[in-house]
Amino acid sequence: MKKAVFIYNPNSGKKTHKKTKMITDFHKIEKIFLAYQYEVTFIKTQHAHHATSIVEELEAVDLVVSLGGDGTFNEVVTGNLKRKDPLIIAHLPSGTTNDIGAMFGLGKNIYKNLHLLLSGKEKEIDICSINGEPFVYVAGFGKFMNIPYDTKRTLKKKIGYLAYLVNAVEDFFFNQTPLYEIVYEVDGEEYHGLYSLALISNATRIAGINNFYTDVTLNDGKFEVLFCNLKKKQDIIKSLIYLKTTDITKVPGFYFHKTSCLKIKFIDKLKNPWCLDGEKMNQNAQEYVIEIRKHVKTLVPNHVRHELFIGDQR
Repeated sequence: MKKAVFIYNPNSGKKTHKKTKMITDFHKIEKIFLAYQYEVTFIKTQHAHHATSIVEELEAVDLVVSLGGDGTFNEVVTGNLKRKDPLIIAHLPSGTTNDIGAMFGLGKNIYKNLHLLLSGKEKEIDICSINGEPFVYVAGFGKFMNIPYDTKRTLKKKIGYLAYLVNAVEDFFFNQTPLYEIVYEVDGEEYHGLYSLALISNATRIAGINNFYTDVTLNDGKFEVLFCNLKKKQDIIKSLIYLKTTDITKVPGFYFHKTSCLKIKFIDKLKNPWCLDGEKMNQNAQEYVIEIRKHVKTLVPNHVRHELFIGDQR
C-alpha cells in the first residue's frame, strides 16, 4: 500500500460545509485514496505557512495532496523545495480564484478532481522564485496587485471571487495609480522606465482570466514577464477593450518578455508589497532576482492540455 498525506486548509474559499458534513467528506476522500491503493493521513493547517513546515518535516511518502487555494499550494511547494528529497505533489482547488486548478482542467467537485489526479500522470514543472521565495504561477507589484491579499477573508467567504472585483473597482475609481521608476535586466539587456504594474508568471490563467497568454509551456525553463506603464483611467479602460480582440503582449502600454532570469531594481519605493500566488510577500527590498527551478514533480490529470508541457504527446 502506497502512502499519501492530505493537507487541507479549513479557511479556504466560500463557506459551503457544516462541520458535521466535513466528517462525511473526509470519509469519502479516504475511500477514494484506498481505491487507488493509497493509505492516507489527514493534516489540517493551523496558521499561515503551516503547510510549508508540514511538508518540509514529513517523512518520505509517495504523494502529498493539498486542498485549499492557490496560496495553500504555494506553501506546499515551498516546503517541498526545502527538502533534500522532494516529494511528488498534487493540488485540489477549493479557494476563491483557483487559477492553478483551472489551468490543469480541474472543476469544483473535490471528489471528481481527486479521481482525476490519482488516475493522472506525473509531470515536471518549473517553479519561479523571487529573491529565493518560490511562487507557483504568478507574482506581481503595482496597480491592483494588493487586491488578492487585502481583500477581507470574511468577504471572500460570503461572495467568493466577486469580492476581488468589488475591491478592484473601488481601487480603480478612488485610488491614484502611481508610476515606479525601475531599472530591469532581461537576457543581458537593460531597460529603464516608469511602470504602474508588472506580472511575472508561468501560467495560462491569471486572476481568473483564462488564456491570459496563449503560448505558455510549464517546463521550458522560462517564464513570462509583463510590464505596464499605463496610469490614466481612460488608458487603462482602452487597454481592457483591446484585450477582447488582441493578444495582451501586443496591447499598447504593455511590454512583454520571455526569459529564465529577470533582475529588477527599484529607484522608487513600492507603496504595497509584492503579491505571490495571491499572498503578500513579506520581503521589502530594493533589488529582486527572479529565477527558475526545474523538475518539480507534480501529479496532474490525464486530460491536461498537452501544449502545457514539452514532449507531451496525445
